[in-house]
Amino acid sequence: MTKVAVLVGSLRRDSLSRKLAHALAAAAPPILTFDFVEIGQLALFNQDFETDGTTPPEYPIFRDRIRSADAVLFVTPEYNRSVPAALKNALDVGSRPYGASVWGGKPAAVVSNSPGALGGFGANHALRQSLVFLDMPVLQQPEAYIGNASKMFAADGVVVDEATRGFLGTIMTAFAAWIERTAPRG
Repeated sequence: MTKVAVLVGSLRRDSLSRKLAHALAAAAPPILTFDFVEIGQLALFNQDFETDGTTPPEYPIFRDRIRSADAVLFVTPEYNRSVPAALKNALDVGSRPYGASVWGGKPAAVVSNSPGALGGFGANHALRQSLVFLDMPVLQQPEAYIGNASKMFAADGVVVDEATRGFLGTIMTAFAAWIERTAPRG
């Protein structure tokens, strides 16, 4: 089994991104298991925490959960043509202390969404830019910009459109293959 950490960029309990993340997990091949790692409790990163010994207790817990994963799935809305602050903060927390990043080498996939037609294109590419620096091989195809996400779910959170459900399965099948090709061997 391959353990995938899931980071959802929106902190809202019933966000479209959270619903989408669960729909992606449901559409995935059974070889993948999912650990939904919450990021809202992480204090804003401050380098002083690392140098003066006041590291917030949630930092090592978060880092250990990411470290124990084989890959990472990022599901994010777009805020002001970029990623939500909480998601960027999680990237920063995981990248420290310097030289001990939990991200390096972990295969990743980015799925963005928005209620509008563009599907979070700006957030998707802004996140990819950070992931390149963090040395994470990111799934390139299929690109996953989920537009009109506010019309995508029934009241129970199920994806209403069969073609969309199929596309989510395609994404997750490609991600499973990507992990197999790119995950560090050890």
